[in-house]
Amino acid sequence: MGEVQSNSQGSLLRELSPAIFYKNINRQPPSTLDHKKALLQKNNNQLNQIQQQQQQQQQQQQQYTHAHLQNLFIKNFVIDSEKQQEYQEYIKNNGIKEFLNNYLPSTVSKKQLAEILLNLGYSKILLQDYVILTNKEMVIILVKLLQEQHQIYEDEEKEKLKSIPKQPIIYQKIPTMQYDLQKFLQDLCLSTKIMVITGAGISTSLGIPDFRSNQGLYTQLKKLNLSDPQLVFNYEMFKKTPDLFYGNAHLVLPPDGQYTLLHAFLKLIQDKGKLLRNYTQNIDNLESVAGIEHSKLIQCHGSFATATCLTCKLKFQGPKIYDHIRKKQVPRCSSCWTNIQEATIDHGVIKPDITFFGEDLPDVFHKKIPFDKNECDLVIVCGTSLKVEPVASIIDEIPGKVPKILINKDPLPDRGFNLSLIGFCDEIVGFLAKVLGSDWDIPHIDYNKEQNYSWVKTDLYNTYHINKRN
Repeated sequence: MGEVQSNSQGSLLRELSPAIFYKNINRQPPSTLDHKKALLQKNNNQLNQIQQQQQQQQQQQQQYTHAHLQNLFIKNFVIDSEKQQEYQEYIKNNGIKEFLNNYLPSTVSKKQLAEILLNLGYSKILLQDYVILTNKEMVIILVKLLQEQHQIYEDEEKEKLKSIPKQPIIYQKIPTMQYDLQKFLQDLCLSTKIMVITGAGISTSLGIPDFRSNQGLYTQLKKLNLSDPQLVFNYEMFKKTPDLFYGNAHLVLPPDGQYTLLHAFLKLIQDKGKLLRNYTQNIDNLESVAGIEHSKLIQCHGSFATATCLTCKLKFQGPKIYDHIRKKQVPRCSSCWTNIQEATIDHGVIKPDITFFGEDLPDVFHKKIPFDKNECDLVIVCGTSLKVEPVASIIDEIPGKVPKILINKDPLPDRGFNLSLIGFCDEIVGFLAKVLGSDWDIPHIDYNKEQNYSWVKTDLYNTYHINKRN
């Protein structure tokens, strides 16, 4: 009982007199002032932490508010279409450097940079966090955007240039002799040794295609997927596969008994005693149908007029194989196939007497041209682009004193013609006949002496476009 009381009293003494208690256990009491300072410092530290946290929260709130406002600026920004067009036109006409010098002030804010970028079409999504970018980063974005924009303009211009048909560079060969349309009309009346060189363009009005135009035969033959459509007219190919030629020969088969207004005009020149020679590249034999005499006609590339058996060399009249041509069948010589069961693929094949690639021109061409080129007093080239040799070079061998006239759908300015009449061949000779008077009326059903024509001089040397006038 007493021990309990003793302990209770000790506790009471410790509470009432700490100094006495510590003294009894040999310890020194802490300074009361230091203890208060420590408590005060602790309170100050806690207060500072609270203030710092409040400041950070305020800053975060301000940043959030600022960012929210900036995001609203980006989100609600409406592109100024007039400003956008102004920017684009300036970049297109003056380039990137001048645009930056003109539209970027010396001191610029990120908001101003953002406005320029948005008006140039920069994505709002990519720009919504622009507040975290530096001005330098914003300018880099602007320059890259301008470069992309300028590249687009350049690509657009290139595409426009591609869509514009290219005009070929025209090199004109100007003859020294003075000449004009009136002089040509006089020469038609006075000349007595006219050389006429004709090509496929004089027969196209009958539906016979030319060879090299966009609608010509070689274009039509592209469907065969040959390495060269001219293989259809290659002699070695014909001997190996005659069906290649006969599968397409109907395209150039001449119509029965028809010829064009220009063919009739040639016959008129002949009847007036003015035709020295007609050198034709055509294989349709329409010159003969029109009445050009055999002695006046050189069929440089042969014709459908006759045909020959490759085996026995028997001659046939051309019309005898026309039905085979129309039916796309290979005609064969009956004499060569009598009592024959097996033979080579070209045995007895009948070939039209047209000059294939790989064959020489007829002997009569080589015999007559040396004389005719020096004898002629006027040369008229009709309906040909002068692409195939050796006929193409005839014009270059004519003496300079002899007038050279072109009648063709397209001009040939590099061939040195004294006069070029451009248009459809039939219309041009109709015009010439009308101007020359009734003595030159063309004996053909298509000739109309009442027809009116227009003729317009072009920028090319002595070149006129001639057309029917409605």
